Formats: sequence, C-alpha cells, structure tokens
Amino acid sequence: MTKVGVIGCGYWGPNLIRNLVENRRCKSVVACDLDRIRLERIAQRYPVAATTADFQDILDDESIEAVVIATPLSTHFPLAERALLAGKHIFVEKPFARTAVQAQKLIAIAQERNLVVTVGHTFEFSPPVVKIQEMIESGELGDVYYISSSRVNLGIHQKDVSVIWDLAPHDLSMIFSWLHEFPVKVSAMGRDYVQPGLPDVAFIDLMFGSGVLAHVQVSWLAPSKLRNTTIVGSKKMVVYDDNAHLEKVKLFDKGVHFKDPETFGEYQLSYRAGDIVSPKIDTYEPLGAEMDDFLRAVQEDHQPRVDGYSGLRVVRVLEAAQHSLENGGTPVSLTWDATWERPKIRV
Repeated sequence: MTKVGVIGCGYWGPNLIRNLVENRRCKSVVACDLDRIRLERIAQRYPVAATTADFQDILDDESIEAVVIATPLSTHFPLAERALLAGKHIFVEKPFARTAVQAQKLIAIAQERNLVVTVGHTFEFSPPVVKIQEMIESGELGDVYYISSSRVNLGIHQKDVSVIWDLAPHDLSMIFSWLHEFPVKVSAMGRDYVQPGLPDVAFIDLMFGSGVLAHVQVSWLAPSKLRNTTIVGSKKMVVYDDNAHLEKVKLFDKGVHFKDPETFGEYQLSYRAGDIVSPKIDTYEPLGAEMDDFLRAVQEDHQPRVDGYSGLRVVRVLEAAQHSLENGGTPVSLTWDATWERPKIRV
C-alpha cells in the first residue's frame, strides 16, 4: 500500500483525496494546501493521516512515496520537479506543464530515477471514451474521416490561463487516445471578451498525417453546457454526449458512397441510413479508475495508461494553438521527435 501526499485542496483536490482514501492500494493520505480553512474541511470530511500548509513537509516525509499535484498551472512544474528530485512518484493534473520544455525536463528526471509520471487526463478513463476507442480500433467505424467536439458553458473563467489551456486538454487527450496519432498542423482562432489577455472562446483545428481532421470548440461564454463529440467514419458514425444521463454514446449506421460515372457528366451517390444503436457501457467513476492506475503503476512496475509522454503531446499542441491564436490563426506545423517515444522505463 502507498502513502500519498495531495497538494492542492481547492476545486479538484477533494475529489482526488476521496478516491485515494477509498482505494485499497492507498495506505493513507496527507493533504497539503496554503489555505488552512481548506485543510480543516478536508480533515473533517476525510480520514486523512495529516494536513500541512508546507510542501516541504511532504518532501521530507520518507514514508510518502507518491505526490498528487492539483494546483494552478503555473505551479505544476516547480512542484513536480521538487517532488521528483525528492524521489517521489508524481501525478500531475492537466495540463502537465506550461511548456513542452518543462514537460520534457520532468520526463527526463523521472527516467533517470525510475519514477512514475502520470498526467490527469481523466476522460481517457471514462467508460464512453473507452467504448469509442474500442469501436475505432476494431474497425467498426471504418476509416475515421473527421472528429468534431464542443466543450462550452457559461463559466468558470480562470484567472491564470485561457480557455484553450483550461478546457481543450480534455478533448485533445481523447482525440490522441482514439487516433494514436500526433497532428502535423494546428491552427486556432479566439477572442478575449471578458478578461483582457485571456481568451474565453476559441476554435482549434487539427490536421493529421493520415488525413483525419479534427475541430475543437471551447468556450466559457455559452448559454448552455455542451459536451458533444462526433466521430465520422467511412462505415459508421458516433455521437458522444457526455451530458446525457442515459445513452451517452450512439452509433449511427449511416454513410454515403460515390459511384464512378458511366457516362460523361453523370454521377451517383448512394446514401445509407441504418440502425441507431446505443451500446452497453460500463459504469464506474473515471477518476477512481485513474487513481487506481496510478497507484498500480507505483506498486507493480506498471506502465500508466496516461504517462508523461501523453501529457507532453497535449502541451505541445496547446502551445501551438496558443501561438496560432496570437498570430491571427496562422497554422503551426508540428513534428513529433522520435526521441520522445516511450522507452521501457516507466514515465
């Protein structure tokens, strides 16, 4: 069993603590936050081993093997670096780091010390997302043509990051998990309507070497909350509505086929409209599965499902999207360095 230190007990930290406390692989939890009122609430609500306002207490405690970081983005790198240098395995909430250089440095330190790095891409553990991945990998959808997603609502405006860095990591991590491919070109358009300098609406377009296109819309300014994703394939299509209470995933047996013309000026299209199926989907809390995967990686020399390289590829695209947005939507070309591929060592 593993003793874990959780840094950050604000919005998301309590959810992480709850799932750790309930996990049989977790021995105990030490909560850390600068706000002592938050710590008092955590101590009253959860059976944590201890609380502290000093991160150094976590680093100095040799019985703590792993550190979970759920703090503002600007603090991810310095806290994660200190934890790794202290010999702790780390779980860092999304996005992994503010820059790809920072992400690469954390991966390098982990490799040198044979430490686990996991990034909080919770949606990769979501049952609907896993089901869609199974459909794509089985060939049920055929060749994927394009993916379109909308993640919008009214709020919550962040103080230190744009809507791209706040919301887009969810969709980017899902898309990369489904396609097993890194984009070759990224462009983005957006505006900062509420807080000057912090875009609150953005439209991101991705192009992949295989020909797949992806479009991601993110916004803090919308009249209703939408969490919709459409995947169109050569055989079938899928709609994923994360807000739906039932039937979050619907598989459409729809498509169109082009028939070569037999005479000049003649063409024929064949449309198919078959069944609409809502597949059976497992029911479990994604965050619980994510925490279990992290703890298992720490205890059993297991490769985490979402490792440092998963975090790095998302940060690389976020950087490119931010650069494109700041330059009027100019496309940014991307490459994936072969040296970034996952080695045998855990990261």
